[in-house]
Amino acid sequence: MIPKKISKTEIMDLPLGQFEGEIILIDKPTQIVDVVKELSSENLIGFDTETRPSFTKGRQHQVALLQLATKDVAFLIRVNQIGMPGAIKELLETKQIVKIGAAVRDDLKALSKLRETFAPQSFYDLNEELKRVGFENVGVRNLAAMVLNVRISKSEQVSNWEAPVLSEKQLLYAATDAWACLEIYNKLSYQGYLEGTFNP
Repeated sequence: MIPKKISKTEIMDLPLGQFEGEIILIDKPTQIVDVVKELSSENLIGFDTETRPSFTKGRQHQVALLQLATKDVAFLIRVNQIGMPGAIKELLETKQIVKIGAAVRDDLKALSKLRETFAPQSFYDLNEELKRVGFENVGVRNLAAMVLNVRISKSEQVSNWEAPVLSEKQLLYAATDAWACLEIYNKLSYQGYLEGTFNP
């Protein structure tokens, strides 16, 4: 049985978990062809974004990183450097590939500022959908603990995502968040917990 609520103490007792596949940083438009080629054959991919935190009231930064992950590969696209290429926009707009994230509404709102005509399709929001079936705690960290039995480090969450060079810790954090969303979905789906939620 997968629990539907968890305490911070219980999370801290779990072993650290992280993405162990290949991480590919995309900071040149010429790399986009390979990203789309790899992801176009997938039915489900993990999704997340990162934005540089603002410590000044009323000031917000634009989204800096877009993460798209399969179980084996995580693509980290530096949209603050290359924008949202047309091929990536099309990938996020296709109905054929379901993009799984947590609190995706804010992510999509941020991405829409990069392209005026952005019309995302087939996004599955773990936070919204799992509340419908009785999960009391949501969010990637809580869900990873309850469903995958691992503790995900959030130490890099408020780091500078616009830094000229992203650290290894930042890359691993970003990849793990997107990958974890996919893993959480797959395990819950396999065990029948997603009946009654949006069916992609």
